[in-house]
Amino acid sequence: RVPIWFSEEDRFAANLPAVPPRGRVEQELESLKAWLLRNLLAETSNPVLGEALRRAVNEAATLAWMTPFPLLVLPALAEEKARSARLHIQRQHVIRERSRTLLPQAA
Repeated sequence: RVPIWFSEEDRFAANLPAVPPRGRVEQELESLKAWLLRNLLAETSNPVLGEALRRAVNEAATLAWMTPFPLLVLPALAEEKARSARLHIQRQHVIRERSRTLLPQAA
């Protein structure tokens, strides 16, 4: 059997990073996230890219929240994730176009 009560000597200290308390900062983060997303979506009419940008900003907000300064970090993370999403969508488009031209040759 494993003892369920531990003495003070048996405890250990967990050095966890400081995370800001939820509330006002979380609301400001959501507002900033929405603003960044609106600006990114205004640059495109492509629904596939729009969805990728939505996911990118959500991922950036999640990562930013885990830092001590989420409002400061979010814009840079969102831009980095958005750039990555754009490249991914462009690569997928190129692959689809190549596949479309190669398919008749394979038949």
